[in-house]
Amino acid sequence: MKRLALNLRIALRSLANFRLRTALAVLGVFFGTFSLIIVLNLADSLAVKTEQETESLGKNLLIVRSGFARRHGANVRFMTTATNLTLDDARAVADSIPYVARICPTGYKNFPIRYEGVTLASILVTGTAPGYEDIRNFHVQEGRFVTEEDGRQLRKVVVIGSGIAEKLFGEEDPLGRMILIWRVPCEVVGVMEAKGVDLSGVDQDTQVFVPLQTFLQNFVNHEYVNTFYVQTMDTPSLKPAREGIEDLLRKRHRIQKGMRDDFAVIDLKDVMQLKSQAMDLISVLGKIAAAASFLIGGLGILSIMILIVSERRMEIGVRRAVGSRKRDIIFQFLMESAFISVSGGMIGVVAGVAVSIAIAAILQYPTRISPAGLALSFFLSIASGVLAGLYPSMRATKIHPVDVLRS
Repeated sequence: MKRLALNLRIALRSLANFRLRTALAVLGVFFGTFSLIIVLNLADSLAVKTEQETESLGKNLLIVRSGFARRHGANVRFMTTATNLTLDDARAVADSIPYVARICPTGYKNFPIRYEGVTLASILVTGTAPGYEDIRNFHVQEGRFVTEEDGRQLRKVVVIGSGIAEKLFGEEDPLGRMILIWRVPCEVVGVMEAKGVDLSGVDQDTQVFVPLQTFLQNFVNHEYVNTFYVQTMDTPSLKPAREGIEDLLRKRHRIQKGMRDDFAVIDLKDVMQLKSQAMDLISVLGKIAAAASFLIGGLGILSIMILIVSERRMEIGVRRAVGSRKRDIIFQFLMESAFISVSGGMIGVVAGVAVSIAIAAILQYPTRISPAGLALSFFLSIASGVLAGLYPSMRATKIHPVDVLRS
């Protein structure tokens, strides 16, 4: 124990003589540890966030959209709007595809909304049916959602998002109030729970819902819809359900082989897989940067240890002359190189965890700290120091006392 303490004091005194080089070597190891921890933690946070967003859109969900789609990586852009996705198509899908558990046709368009002296210029109005809230994983906070009877009676009722409720009513209870959507007065019968922004960037809290039949007759005056939301029996049913829907709609719309579809069936799992691939690429680039930092740190330790060995030839010769063994010399210099790497590693771990938490908070991602990532980063920091110190340590053992005394 006394020998260990003595070796540590010698190491600190030696490194203090090369403050700038030591600081640069510590900095290299620090950046390697720091960047690797951030990359691993944020990768975990992004994975959890992605899973949460997928679940928030709806479980085992297929989205059938009118118009043809063009895919750019994880993004799906609809280039035109077709007008032949009908309620009969939705009924045919529900009756013909055995993998479908529920289907909900919807239409949507932006309209101004007014209440007393407050006007919201362009709000997404969605015409839908009962079951939409379950398929899309929405929850009513106050009141109720639209019902079958609302649709049959063409009732002018509306369920508003929490953001709309706050903007129009503030602290006032919105239930039972009349608001003007375009030129149609509607009674507020429900308020949705806050849901936030979805994967497509749409704020789910700033939209309103009306019965589909009311929407088609009073707001847009046509019979076609924009979207079907299809919930399958389970996850394995997604692929056969998608293929079945595509085949059925091509037959109903008389789309021949080689012709472009006038609809698109989107599996959110596919979209999320593409997003995951993009995140994997970012993760790989981050790991490459961390590896480069460890390499730079290791080279810094190597250079400073070679310099220290050269400067301490006399000390090494004397120690060898009085009986120090080669392994004592190796241990001494490995301790010095390990001290540099451990210092950089510890600072990198603390800073990496702190910055990971801060970034997650700023981006509103779930905070995830990977214990395996912390252990791996710290191990690599120590390994870089030990490996970088091996060559100078072995070089130090080749110094002979006689050669030193002669010089």
